[in-house]
Order: sequence, then structure tokens, then C-alpha cells
Amino acid sequence: MTIHVMAESNFNQRIKGNLYSGRGLVIGKATNASDWLILYWIMGRSENSRNRRIIQDRNILRTAPVDIDKITDPSLTIYEVMLDLPGLFIVGNGDQTHTVYETIQMGGSFESALALREREPDEPNYTPRITGMLNLTQRNLTISLSILKANPLSNAKTDHYYFYPANPEAGYGYGITTYRSDGDPPPSFCGDPMVLPLIGEPEEIMEKYWENLNPENRVAIAIKCISHDGRDVDVWIKNRL
Repeated sequence: MTIHVMAESNFNQRIKGNLYSGRGLVIGKATNASDWLILYWIMGRSENSRNRRIIQDRNILRTAPVDIDKITDPSLTIYEVMLDLPGLFIVGNGDQTHTVYETIQMGGSFESALALREREPDEPNYTPRITGMLNLTQRNLTISLSILKANPLSNAKTDHYYFYPANPEAGYGYGITTYRSDGDPPPSFCGDPMVLPLIGEPEEIMEKYWENLNPENRVAIAIKCISHDGRDVDVWIKNRL
């Protein structure tokens, strides 16, 4: 199976054909083989989850309420989506993104930051925390991915998974989502990160994913394009509301 066939198959089954993948992220290499891409999307089933959008505040991407009067619990819905440090680009589906940012600033690591965190406390879903980091500060560029999810034998405990995939081919990336599919509660993502397509211009890629997320549940999506040296960054955002 070629990488293109694998990526398209994953996209069709896990994104396009998935009623509810929850939140998802992809880190990979642009079609031009030089730039890097970070893609992030939000889906929601409840009014509280759908009452948000992604906004850009200087170099920070974060969620914000659409109607502040309808907020019932902002603790798990309002957070920084993407944060940057020199040569480091962080993405996540909750406030663990800021934990990684602060820990690295103080000399810690991606792993030591997430060791402090647990899956979300939203019983009975126990939504996984998914986090990614692109490191352009080293000679060998690295992608780090993590998922923190409830232990199958005891929801009170958290299993910590870390992945360090090899740098992808141009036009492809590695993705993880919070859920495998819809359900009550929805089953958590499991297995290795998916190889997914990132072919085309950044805005075209964002539109492709947006159009193939379930229209009833999609909330927001954003893509960040980063030059090979990390100095130039462009962002595109699309919101349901």
C-alpha cells in the first residue's frame, strides 16, 4: 500500500466517514516539501461545546465563546489551541497546551509537562487530552504527539501515550483525534497516529477537512503554515458561527 492510498483511506474512514471524531490535530509537511503544517479542528454535540470559535490573538490561537450568556462550563471548552516558542510550535485540545508552554519555558520537556496532567474529568466521556509539538530547533526536526486517556480498568487513572513518528513525506502528516467514532459515551482514539493527506495549499487543505467533517457536529478549524526555519508563520481559521 502506497503512502497516498494509506492516507486517503484513513481520511475517508476516520475523518470523512466519521460522524464524530471530537477534536483532532495533524502535524506534517506541506506539499512544497519546505514548509510545515499544523491543523486543528473542533467538533461538538452539546450546546456548550458548539458555543465557541477559534480566534487569533497575535501569535496565539485560542477558543472563545460565541454567545457569552450561553456559557455553562468554560473549563474544558475555552483554552489556547496553538502556542509558539522560538522554534517550537505546540497544539492541543485543552489547557494542557499552556502546561507544555510554561514547562518548556522553565527548562522542562514535552513529556515532563504532560506527566503532570490527566484525561479530562468530564464523566462519563473522560475525553482524552491530545497534544502535539513540532520542534524546529534541532538539526533533526522532530514531531511529538501525545494522548492522555482514561485507563480501561479504572477511569480514575490516566494512561499516558507518546509517539515520535519519523518526519513525513511532503504532503502528508500524522494525526490523532479524541474519539474513534460517535457513541454514548464515544470510544477514545486508540492505536498509532494516522497518516493523513496534507496535499495542496494550506487554505485548500483546511477547506477539504472542513467540508468532510460532519456538518451537524463541526464547530471550528484552523491551519498554521510554518516556514522551514520557523521564522514565518501564516494562519487560516474557519468557524461555524
